[in-house]
Amino acid sequence: MTTTAPVVAFDQVSKAYGEVRAVDGLTLTLRPGETVALLGPNGAGKSTTLDLLLGLKQPDGGSVRLFGTTPREAIVAGRVGAMLQSGGLMDEVTVAELVRLACALHPKPYKPNDVLARAGVAQIADRKVNKLSGGQAQRVRFALATAGDSDLIVLDEPTTGMDVTTRQAFWATMREQADQGRTVLFATHYLEEADAIADRVLVLHRGRLLADGTAAEIKAKAGARRIAFDLDGVIDEAPLRELPFLTSIDISAQTVRIQSTDADATVHALYGLGLYPRNLEVAGLGLEQAFVAITAAEEAKQS
Repeated sequence: MTTTAPVVAFDQVSKAYGEVRAVDGLTLTLRPGETVALLGPNGAGKSTTLDLLLGLKQPDGGSVRLFGTTPREAIVAGRVGAMLQSGGLMDEVTVAELVRLACALHPKPYKPNDVLARAGVAQIADRKVNKLSGGQAQRVRFALATAGDSDLIVLDEPTTGMDVTTRQAFWATMREQADQGRTVLFATHYLEEADAIADRVLVLHRGRLLADGTAAEIKAKAGARRIAFDLDGVIDEAPLRELPFLTSIDISAQTVRIQSTDADATVHALYGLGLYPRNLEVAGLGLEQAFVAITAAEEAKQS
């Protein structure tokens, strides 16, 4: 890094479309070498946030800085590589031709053959872009995002359309990028990816930053634990739904699954009903469950 400035700095950034505030007073900072997952329900402002970061849209208020400069200046200097959902690839050209063009345009390019190999598209280098499958097109977009030596890589739903093996190879490559000191920011609906890959998780909700921390910290923020058990015979749901500290309950056949903000008290009350649960399990929430709990709680506050 040639500057001590943050990689990304949003300061009270807002963006509205008519009466809809897609981004609402967003303040956040990204640091060198972080792998950061950007999560949020549909309409949370993820894509608008990435568009503002990349200078594709201008904020109505606040400021966006990359490496201490404007997004445009950082991109022109070759410090940012991006893989976006929006925007198509050029038709009637081959994968190799498109990658060679991206390398030629980058201020600090890699060799095209190295880019093709790293993105896993060397075997389809001679194929026309409009003949690619969805997963292959995603890998080509990744090749374009990493055509040169950029300090920040921005990925919007990068593994959509990829099979499991390709996704694993993709994230192995991204880990290598982060290990070399680059900052990786990715938006995803695959929360298991965020849990496994990200050093840091940002949760957006209605354009605001709802949670910011490691995956473990986000899970703890949800303040709930999972309880699962089996019951014999016909289950009377009414007393189970009255157990203390419940945030949710699901009853399927003989299996009961509960989320509770005080698992000890809930289990104690369960035995107090005279029930004898089998295969009792108590565990922390996964990231997906914590995400749902946090956003649902925020929705309840605003309703």
